[in-house]
Amino acid sequence: MSDRREVARSIDALRRGWPVVIREGTAGLALLAIETADAGRLAAFAPDGRYDVLLSAERAATLMLANQLPAAASPSAVRVASVPWLDLDGATLLADPARDLSSPLKGPFVTIPTGADAAGAAALKLARLAGILPAFFVRDDVDAAEDTPRPSASAIQDYDAPAHLAIASRARLPVAATHQHTDIIAFRSAEEATEHVALVIGEPNGKPPLVRLHSECLTGDVFGSLKCDCGPQLDAALHRIAEEEWGILLYLRQEGRGIGLVNKLRAYALQDQGFDTVDSNIRLGFAIDVRDFGVAARMLELIGQPRIRLLTNNPAKVAGLATAGIDVVERVEHRIAPNPHNVEYLATKRDRTGHML
Repeated sequence: MSDRREVARSIDALRRGWPVVIREGTAGLALLAIETADAGRLAAFAPDGRYDVLLSAERAATLMLANQLPAAASPSAVRVASVPWLDLDGATLLADPARDLSSPLKGPFVTIPTGADAAGAAALKLARLAGILPAFFVRDDVDAAEDTPRPSASAIQDYDAPAHLAIASRARLPVAATHQHTDIIAFRSAEEATEHVALVIGEPNGKPPLVRLHSECLTGDVFGSLKCDCGPQLDAALHRIAEEEWGILLYLRQEGRGIGLVNKLRAYALQDQGFDTVDSNIRLGFAIDVRDFGVAARMLELIGQPRIRLLTNNPAKVAGLATAGIDVVERVEHRIAPNPHNVEYLATKRDRTGHML
């Protein structure tokens, strides 16, 4: 079975609460996602009751474990040694920050070397691809069931959605905001369960199109959430491109800066406790922004538009597209008026993620 297929099986297994073994040379790690585990699955995973916990470095720092040498030496995954009070409930408290303020950890906890650093880092990427918390029960590679997915760490790190993205379908789509010829193009990759979409507005006129990269935001785009500026940004971008009479809106299925809808809602709950959007992502165990702008670059390549004007306040989008081979000939400001509910959110974007607001 190909390694790419094994990675896909692993993503599905983690969502279902099934174990995965990540190979690293002759060693490896056996994993069970804490979020989707239960007592029966944990007993089957570790019949002798012996297991450790694997967390991201970001989550370990939140839990004040980063001052321990094994944790400090690992840039990605941190392994927490088994102790009697590290049962399913205790591991869930380590994994999920929702109760950080209301349920003090039992502790103390001791970190140990992962034993397979590349496999540990790959496990965190698998969690992001699966849309679950980056936290696992972990054992050194043991005799697992024959049908357990066994991808290599390198295959997981090389699992590249943009490389295999292709146009799946194209059709006309009248759009109220544009009042002119608009095509919708759907893109699909074997590496992802979701489809990305482009709206091509107007007709090519020999000039670089005005392009907007819009990351999916169900709460803002559909329900009109006031916590962010995503809905107004989307509407304003469509109108701005229509005024230009030629441009493209790329709708990227990378909810919550790439952490997925469920984890984004967890971040919302943390924001209600007083944390900003950056600290909320870190407390969950993720990097500040894990979106892959290479997806957008591949979409533009398939549409045949390698030179663009980019409608954005985010320098990371310009850099990400340039790295992937897109020539951004101009950055066009995209300013949206704040509301009383998103003033702090916009300030965080400006002060902590470098947005030009």
